[in-house]
Amino acid sequence: MLKALGPGILMAGAAIGGSHIVASTQAGAFFGWQLLIVIILVNLFKYPFFLYGERYTAATGETILHGYHRLGRGYLYAFFALNLANAVLNCAGTAFLAASLALNLGLEGVLGEKPLAVIISCICASIIILGRYRLLDKTAKLVIFCLAVSTVTAVLAAALQGPAGDPNYESPSPWTLASIGFLIQFMGWMPAPIDVGAWPSLWMQSREKETGHRATMREAMIDFHLGYITTVVLAVVFLTLGVLVMHGTGADFGETGAQFAHTFISMYANTIGDWATPIVAIAAFTAMFSTALTCVDAWPRSLATCTALALGKEKLFTSLHIIWILLTVVTGIVIITWFTASMGQLLFIAMVVSFATSPVFAYINYRTIQAEWVPLQYRPGPLLRCLSWTGMAFLSISTVAFFYWLIAIR
Repeated sequence: MLKALGPGILMAGAAIGGSHIVASTQAGAFFGWQLLIVIILVNLFKYPFFLYGERYTAATGETILHGYHRLGRGYLYAFFALNLANAVLNCAGTAFLAASLALNLGLEGVLGEKPLAVIISCICASIIILGRYRLLDKTAKLVIFCLAVSTVTAVLAAALQGPAGDPNYESPSPWTLASIGFLIQFMGWMPAPIDVGAWPSLWMQSREKETGHRATMREAMIDFHLGYITTVVLAVVFLTLGVLVMHGTGADFGETGAQFAHTFISMYANTIGDWATPIVAIAAFTAMFSTALTCVDAWPRSLATCTALALGKEKLFTSLHIIWILLTVVTGIVIITWFTASMGQLLFIAMVVSFATSPVFAYINYRTIQAEWVPLQYRPGPLLRCLSWTGMAFLSISTVAFFYWLIAIR
């Protein structure tokens, strides 16, 4: 079992980032407990499409991207195109947000956000290129452990102190046209875009090479659920922090994710005491660093796998992975250095593309796990099929609502 644990935890590290430290905390700060049910439902509706990555690999011994390739090259090329755009923009964005949060660890005045973001990008690339999967796995597990301990400690301290806001404050409704943009984006990134569901499948093969053990279906499912449940629990924990520390205070939370995070940490210190600042600062930074680290590995890993499959040169995967890591990080550094002012718009475009394609990739994952070459006993049963179709309907309706909102605000 210990030899199989890893890919699901890495996926948790990728998911617990902006969607948690920013979006979940904002949800609690803006709307109180009203979006708690949304966190639970959206994670339930997306659950099958993240599950199918590890399930497919455990059933067939190949990655789910091999399954895309078997279905038809068009599926693989579409996945490659989406990942190419996301890799550069999101790796730059997560590194920059991690750098802005690192300033709260005593680095303010020592280094600026841009140099810190470049350093974090280089550290992540070095861990992966020099240490390969072994060091990535060990580092991510340590970071997730620190994240879980610091976050739970932070929410317990806030709970003992009691809510900081006005007890008579009436929360605005999230079910209005004005709020639909935040609501849709919140659901789109919770726990992560659907294309992230392919990553554990890729990590499973690396884990097998590392340990010499091919995970059984039972072991793979335990690993997946351990990571997925962790993401859901911590999403609720961050929402709770938003409710306890920020909701009903009337504070100006800032316009960007970084400004919101800084405001949250300062308000936490004012509510609980300066002694607690390092706890929530570590929780915020480790959340984003874990995302930055796993993204610098996983998006290039996806691109390298797609390239190797398209060329029919799977033996070149290691070299292609390193090449894509370097290309992604260098391009990300260029964006951080010269296009920081436009990063918010660039990330919004990436989010729109990723969100709009979610129903498509959900369907592709469903088709892949239902393929004739997957052993019958590992294909979805009636309950999972029903949940899959419900999830695809939910994603489709959410996408239509999002574009309606975009048109309405213009």
